[in-house]
Amino acid sequence: MNFLAHLYLAGEEEHYRLGGLMGDFVKGPLPGALPDDLARGVMLHRRIDSYADAHPAFRRSRERMSPLRRRYGGILVDMFYDHLLARLWPRFHAAPLVDFAGEAYALLRRREASLPEGMVGVAKAMAAGDWLSSYAEMEAIALALARMGTRRLRVPNSLAGGEAELLADYAGFEADFLAFMADAVVFSAGVRTGRV
Repeated sequence: MNFLAHLYLAGEEEHYRLGGLMGDFVKGPLPGALPDDLARGVMLHRRIDSYADAHPAFRRSRERMSPLRRRYGGILVDMFYDHLLARLWPRFHAAPLVDFAGEAYALLRRREASLPEGMVGVAKAMAAGDWLSSYAEMEAIALALARMGTRRLRVPNSLAGGEAELLADYAGFEADFLAFMADAVVFSAGVRTGRV
């Protein structure tokens, strides 16, 4: 899952939302240097990632990748699912996506001192470019994949142009996404409440 899906699945509590956003920037065992509440948010992020990797619908989405991009299938599916969540947002949340995103950016600004060092610049760029709302547009997904391909991995890869995979089987990815999210909502709520 990428930023928007993690934020959505984190629920309404601030520590889960912040931990969900910063999960990819925190390495090592928990709680580490984190306060207990943020450690729970990062733990939720990690549990969702593990759940996604094992979920049949997520696996189907990875299998939809062409041989050229199969190695990076997990990263691509994460981005595609954020795109689909943004496009289908009214099915999932009563608040407009732009308002939901604005609350997330305000949270990141308010809690900047709690962010891992590597995330501070990303959080500022995310808010300045309204990444969360922009995921609804294919052009934004293409830009994000190109950016990730050059900055995040720093090795030659086929992420740039990866939106072609989504366009080649949009209906299939959408069906996978809807099946996954139905289960992921229940799973993440179970983790937050200690039932899972």
